[in-house]
Amino acid sequence: MSFTKSAVRSLHTWTHERFEALLDHAATLPPELLTREVAGFGKACLRDQLVHMLASESTWIRGLEMLPRLAWRGSDYPTVEAIRGARREVQAATQAYIDRLDEAELNREIGQLPANWVGPPRSPAFIIVHVTTHAFHHKGQVVAMFRLLGYPAPDTDLQRAE
Repeated sequence: MSFTKSAVRSLHTWTHERFEALLDHAATLPPELLTREVAGFGKACLRDQLVHMLASESTWIRGLEMLPRLAWRGSDYPTVEAIRGARREVQAATQAYIDRLDEAELNREIGQLPANWVGPPRSPAFIIVHVTTHAFHHKGQVVAMFRLLGYPAPDTDLQRAE
């Protein structure tokens, strides 16, 4: 399967737009709810779910670039605005990486596996699509957490009512 650079870039942009919608909603909640634990989730609070989404993208893209992974701790992002700033940085780093590749490189299986790689060698396009599906998995968990905390989220799907 081959992906166009434009399609990968667009999907990534749309994913971050939906992430931003989560942050907009999170900003309307009482601040203490950002770290209130909600039973039944691997990352027990909204902050940690949101930071995990960013950490995962950063780790995969830095791996593709053969750069060391960064240390991501939820406690380093105490506010929605801090998470929002990290989201902008992660998005910019991924977009810059995509921009450095031509379509052949984007679709070519990587030759050298970085340290701590999970799974078989894949193309950068495949990994970026994986990062996107991972983000939407956790976006669903965040939306469920909002509801359980008494603050249902607005529509955050890619295709949504305006």
